[in-house]
Amino acid sequence: MSGVLERFKLDGRVAVVTGAGRGIGAASALALAEAGADVVLAARTEDQLKEVAAQVEALGRKSVVVAADLQDLDQVAALAQTAVDSLGRLDIVVNNVGGSMPKEFIKTNAAALEGAFHFNVSTAHVLTRAAVPHLLKSDGAAVVNISSVMGRVSGRGYLAYGTAKAALAHWTRLAGRDLAPRIRVNAIAVGSVATSALELVTGDEGLTAQMEANTPLRRIGDPDDIAATVLFLSSRAGGY
Repeated sequence: MSGVLERFKLDGRVAVVTGAGRGIGAASALALAEAGADVVLAARTEDQLKEVAAQVEALGRKSVVVAADLQDLDQVAALAQTAVDSLGRLDIVVNNVGGSMPKEFIKTNAAALEGAFHFNVSTAHVLTRAAVPHLLKSDGAAVVNISSVMGRVSGRGYLAYGTAKAALAHWTRLAGRDLAPRIRVNAIAVGSVATSALELVTGDEGLTAQMEANTPLRRIGDPDDIAATVLFLSSRAGGY
């Protein structure tokens, strides 16, 4: 009988990670590479992607850098075929790209709502849909979506973002049912994590203290906290 740590290994697997230039995306890509996967790294800023790619390759794994506008759904969908053409297969999709700037209710027009849905939900849908024919050839296919606790709780200024993340969470439930048992689809409802996106508020000691107080562990999360969960959900360890 193999040990439980064997279940976390991804030797021979290929993953696509969106928003992989920094933060949760970069940490997730490196976690997958450390476990043995080759990785397609996609984001807008090529210099950031090259830095992550160098770290992936230092771990002995292959990487493919795709500098793309991930608001463009055609470019997002094309990542699935890029993985197959460049690395031979596709087993894991991490839909990390997303986000939306906080905005007052009265300033949140229909375009803001639709933009948040597009960037957080439509991107995940088109990449996963394009990946399905390839994932069906894998014996351990997994899709991991990065959602947010703001899809579950209320907070001033997060109407567009929270609504989009709530939609992504339910999209995950529905897609998971549609694609089971051949493809596992899960999401992580991320809380306050120390990424560049959070720098807008972490510079304010009062807001930082409030976020820490509202978290049972009394600390802000680290990207590696999320990356470890991405690895679990992507591997045989999360197979059930």
